[in-house]
Amino acid sequence: MTRPSVVVFDYGFGNVHSAAKALEHAGASVSLTSDPAAALAADGLLVPGVGSFASVMAGLDRADGPRIIDQRLAGGKAVMGICVGMQVMFERGLEGADEVAEAPLVEAGDARGRVHAENADSFWWDDYPEQERPGTAGLGQWPGVVRRVRAERLPHMGWNTVTPGEGTALFRGIEDERFYFVHSYAATRLELDEIIPHAVSIVRTHSTYGEPFLAAVENGALTATQFHPEKSGAAGIALLRNWLAAL
Repeated sequence: MTRPSVVVFDYGFGNVHSAAKALEHAGASVSLTSDPAAALAADGLLVPGVGSFASVMAGLDRADGPRIIDQRLAGGKAVMGICVGMQVMFERGLEGADEVAEAPLVEAGDARGRVHAENADSFWWDDYPEQERPGTAGLGQWPGVVRRVRAERLPHMGWNTVTPGEGTALFRGIEDERFYFVHSYAATRLELDEIIPHAVSIVRTHSTYGEPFLAAVENGALTATQFHPEKSGAAGIALLRNWLAAL
């Protein structure tokens, strides 16, 4: 049986070697590279992410990552983001933004007011001038913002349970397992199916640390986890094996 080919996108930010070893253990033929041709040709592309939202986006930009990811997804070819590699799939990250930021007040029409950046997941940014938005623009594959988790102690570091969404393929057979998290920021909601009703299949998996947040998303060719499968032992290998099975 031929092993599926996976490129671990080596753009300077991520646990690329541990991710590659975990994928090999799960049954993939793995390459570590930032070569665009290889990244486009592989059966799967894994986008790791360690560091700040802004630094990961800068690294992806230098490696032509946005174009590669766009082109793969347009052709229905699998992409998986891990940790900050998940976060940058959203429209915007508020890491490093001022605690208080300008944002539109939804209930006030076009009026603007000052709101806490940590509450920014309550706001839509589409009509707000790009240069005045707090934080850093992401890849925009999914709507919404990534903000600081509301918890007494950060980072969220260690093992935690998840609640897989209905219809999950990623967590098949490992629904009750624990996974390893290291993060202070997360997306708390994803309303893609409300924006484009019935257009795209989407499965949300949640975890809780201080508050509920998105632990993983399965959305057609695009999959992402806030936790680190490569650091999650047998459960992480099983999850990667489930992902590989769909390639």
